[in-house]
Amino acid sequence: MLRPEKMVPATAGLAESVWGELYPIAEAAAEQEPKLMGILDDVVLSRNSLCNAVAVRLARKLSRRDMGRDELEPLIRTLLKSHPMAVECMAADLRAVVERDAACHNALEPLLFFKGFHALATYRVAHLLWQEGRHLLALLFQSISSEVFGVDIHPAAQIGCGILLDHGTGFVVGETAIIENNVSLLHEVTLGGTGKEKGGARHPIVRSGVLIGAGAKVLGRVEIGECAKIAASSVVLSDVRPHTTVAGVPAKEVAASAPGELSPALCMQQNIEAEL
Repeated sequence: MLRPEKMVPATAGLAESVWGELYPIAEAAAEQEPKLMGILDDVVLSRNSLCNAVAVRLARKLSRRDMGRDELEPLIRTLLKSHPMAVECMAADLRAVVERDAACHNALEPLLFFKGFHALATYRVAHLLWQEGRHLLALLFQSISSEVFGVDIHPAAQIGCGILLDHGTGFVVGETAIIENNVSLLHEVTLGGTGKEKGGARHPIVRSGVLIGAGAKVLGRVEIGECAKIAASSVVLSDVRPHTTVAGVPAKEVAASAPGELSPALCMQQNIEAEL
């Protein structure tokens, strides 16, 4: 069911490109707002790559009494340097925020302040740990992310690149969920199971280009087809066809779009009345 080509960035070298855009913005911000010089210097201006900047930012946010910044920062940096594709995914996530979130003006803003991006980046670190068999440490990252950001993503879940997690509060993803590239998800979305069964594939598959509105719940091993749209507060209990819009409790198909139309995840149009 997993399509590997939908789980990696389309363009290698995106991290370097995003870093090249981001650094001069940080320099200008430091001149305009001297009170931010401390965080700007620590996270961006004294760093030489997006990898190092993300490691510092996450360490600042996640540090705790039982694992301080002096331990977290080198741990995260080492993991990301060993898995450069994860950094490319983070760059694609930053680009997604800039392009799809009307409240975002540049990549510096989500890097410093947007908890949706921070939570997703924390998941990516936890996922690397999970893949290395370091399950308890991965679960620690999940736990801290839940406390700090209000976002609970199981480290075994598989999430592609170019993801917009808008606001993020209350976002929950189960262990066997799959999210492909270029998906947009709003706050209080749940990709969950339907019971207490263990093992097997029991959480949703979300194909590329999908938009899931605020408060929507997608439960069980259902597949949300490519470029589908789920209206806010819907409860999805069965498969959703590609290029369709569903709404309601339980969700039912209310509209369809042509395969050539811009994907809902990119256009971020959540008003379904125009489609009815």
